[in-house]
Amino acid sequence: MTEEIFKELPFAVTACDIDGKIIYMNEKSSTTFQKYGGESLIGKSLYDCHNPNSSDKIMEIIQTGEANSYTILKNGVKKLIYQSPWYKAGQIAGLVEISLIIPEDMAHFVRK
Repeated sequence: MTEEIFKELPFAVTACDIDGKIIYMNEKSSTTFQKYGGESLIGKSLYDCHNPNSSDKIMEIIQTGEANSYTILKNGVKKLIYQSPWYKAGQIAGLVEISLIIPEDMAHFVRK
C-alpha cells in the first residue's frame, strides 16, 4: 500500500538500503534515470552510479543521519534535491532521495 502512494507522484523518489543497494524507484525516478537503466537499477548499488565525491556524501548521510539538500540546474531545468536517511525500528535503514522541479515563477512567502 505505501509504495502505491509514491508510484505516480510528479517528482522522483529513489530509496536505497543501508548498503547503498537501490530498493525502490517510483515511476518518475525510473523515467528520470531511464538512460542509465531505469527500473532495472533496482538491486544495483548507488555507489556504482556515482562519482567518488557523491558516493562519499551518500555514505556520510547513512552514517551520520544528517540530511543533504541542494539545488541543481541541468539541461535548463532547476531542481531541488533532498537526501535523507530513512529509519526502521529507530535505526538508519538507508537513504531516500527526492528530486523535484522548481518552477521559475515559484512563490516565496516569509511567515511569522
